[in-house]
Amino acid sequence: MESDWSSLSFFWPIAKKTSSLFSLLLISIIKYQISNIKNQITSILSYFCPQKLSLFKHNFHTHSAYSDGKAEPEAYVKAAIAKGMYSLGFSEHAPLPFENNFSVKDADTLRKYVGEISHLRDKYGQELNIYAALEADYIPGVSLEFSKLNDDFGLDYIIGSVHLVKNDDGRMWFIDGPDREVWKKGLENLFDNDIRAAVTAYYEQIIEMIQTQKAEVIGHIDKIMMHNKNEFLNEEEPWYRDLVMQCLEAAKEYDSIIEVNTRGLYKKRYHTFFPGRWILIQMHKMNIPITLSSDAHAPEDVNTLLDEAEITVRQVGFREMWIMREDGWNAEPLD
Repeated sequence: MESDWSSLSFFWPIAKKTSSLFSLLLISIIKYQISNIKNQITSILSYFCPQKLSLFKHNFHTHSAYSDGKAEPEAYVKAAIAKGMYSLGFSEHAPLPFENNFSVKDADTLRKYVGEISHLRDKYGQELNIYAALEADYIPGVSLEFSKLNDDFGLDYIIGSVHLVKNDDGRMWFIDGPDREVWKKGLENLFDNDIRAAVTAYYEQIIEMIQTQKAEVIGHIDKIMMHNKNEFLNEEEPWYRDLVMQCLEAAKEYDSIIEVNTRGLYKKRYHTFFPGRWILIQMHKMNIPITLSSDAHAPEDVNTLLDEAEITVRQVGFREMWIMREDGWNAEPLD
């Protein structure tokens, strides 16, 4: 009998390890199921009680009448407070050295803007965290250096974006706005309807922006697809996905935060968020930090679809979000 028990003792460490592994696996499965249940409950509540539910209480991408928004900054602040938000970042379009209808007009106007946001911070700071930032366009050889904007105007952060894509002879293709015909005419006149050349120029411009300007946040990274409507390009094409991955690799290398932008969806210009789900999946695999934004151009949109965006990123697997605080950008858990 003693020899039988001693022979069994050989298997005891193996059984113990197997039991531990099984316990860990069981715990992981339970956590995963709890997370799924929480997401499902949140989805149901947001559908039936949208006015009472607010998950993500921060928005760092906002445009007022200083650029192409529809109201004065104070109206956005009051709306954010009424909606129970914790943070609101203003991000007017940075001045550009040519006539346009969307950016801050000049340096004097920019100083006035920063001063007004500072005044609103003093007035409402006990109720809302308020930040003064810019969404700066990157146009090689044309736009101002992001570091100079930061140094000259004491900004809290900069969102780097591309709305105007340069072609080989220096002309610019405007890819944003509600009018799809502008996008199509630009593609035809500036790139001879060569969608691959045009989209490559867009992503190469973003990569160059990441590498040279080092913006803390990258805005609506795949916005080039907004007016495509599956007419010129299928986003599953290998060359397109390779371009996106090159862009994500640059963002990862330079520690960029990529925003999940809801505006295209709630304005009914695009079928999902910027970036789309397959890009979010790749970002999660690469551990690229994210924040959510509504890209508000009107006070009522300071938190539009942010809850839905949080549900989406949770489903993808993200468990933390990057939030601007007094000491800069910080990761905060979603759970």
